[in-house]
Amino acid sequence: MTTPRTADDLFRFLDELGIAHTTKTHPPVFTVAESVSLRDEIPGGHTKNLFLKDKKDNFFLLTVEENASVDLKGVHAIIGAASKVSFGKPEKLMEYLGVVPGSVTALGAINDTGKNVTFVLDQDLMEHDIINCHPLSNDATTSIGRDDLIRFMEATGHTPLVLKVTA
Repeated sequence: MTTPRTADDLFRFLDELGIAHTTKTHPPVFTVAESVSLRDEIPGGHTKNLFLKDKKDNFFLLTVEENASVDLKGVHAIIGAASKVSFGKPEKLMEYLGVVPGSVTALGAINDTGKNVTFVLDQDLMEHDIINCHPLSNDATTSIGRDDLIRFMEATGHTPLVLKVTA
């Protein structure tokens, strides 16, 4: 297994693509509830990420607005999974996205060189001009334009699905 890329690698990659981004460091946050205190300082859509798998070991990362709810019993039909989905194991999260639980992020696409993960961006989240994601660790928040997020993902070899996955 290759060593996961770091936040510095990520920022360099964004710079090479000419994508504007700002990052604010903060104490580590593990839950949406813990990150609410940062809202006044960081405008835009804030994310919650669900790393899911189906019975055929197809992996999905759903990135939704932080307060949105996802019907885990029915979402498989929307995202094209082969069966109902469950949460992916932390080992696969590290292997494919190079992050640990609590640091899950759409920006992890930079580490999914084997294209093992299907990235799904919620339609409601994508109504925000600015999307906020962890830069591969949960002690910072990176703000990036909505269209630039898609451009970044495409540059990593992924075509994210923009679907309505929230209730």
